Amino acid sequence: MNTARPGRTPDRSRADLVADAAITLLAGRGLRGLTHRAVDEAAGLPAGSTSNVARTRATLLEAAVRRHAQREAELLLPHEMPDPVGGLDALADVLALALHRSLTRHRELALARYELALEANRRPELRTVYDTLGLGFRAPLIALMTAAGSAEPERHAMSALAWYDGMLFSCVAGQYHTEVPEQAQLRAGFAELLRGMLDG
Repeated sequence: MNTARPGRTPDRSRADLVADAAITLLAGRGLRGLTHRAVDEAAGLPAGSTSNVARTRATLLEAAVRRHAQREAELLLPHEMPDPVGGLDALADVLALALHRSLTRHRELALARYELALEANRRPELRTVYDTLGLGFRAPLIALMTAAGSAEPERHAMSALAWYDGMLFSCVAGQYHTEVPEQAQLRAGFAELLRGMLDG
């Protein structure tokens, strides 16, 4: 896992720097390791900087959730979203690409997401933020399922997301954590799933 300090870049605000450092800590140390002081150190910022951005632990967690959703969304760039006329193959291509990126270049995000999801179950206010941001991933997939001819787009979108999340967990923190499927393997899996749902 890459534990290097995030580093300040011209296009990244201090708030993003703090949130990125929090994500890194969540992935590497878990919730116990997430403190304002630890974020200051991980981000290479003066003591007290994190408190100026997120005064409480609750606001720090919310900042991490929001930044996490933003970074995960970047795994699927707008120009890479499939054209509905491309059918199931185009959709399988994009889902496989996003999952492969998560497994190879963004494992830290997956580990942090598991920590945040569990904490959201203990904090109703965080649960609301987490679920609201999650709709940003579900809605486009539901629309694509509709365009692909699904008679039950919400149910089929749930199945596709569950397969995605299941593979991500298995290959990052589960039984297959030492194995990373090739993108072609992931594409084949998505294609089988989508055809089984939509061509049946």
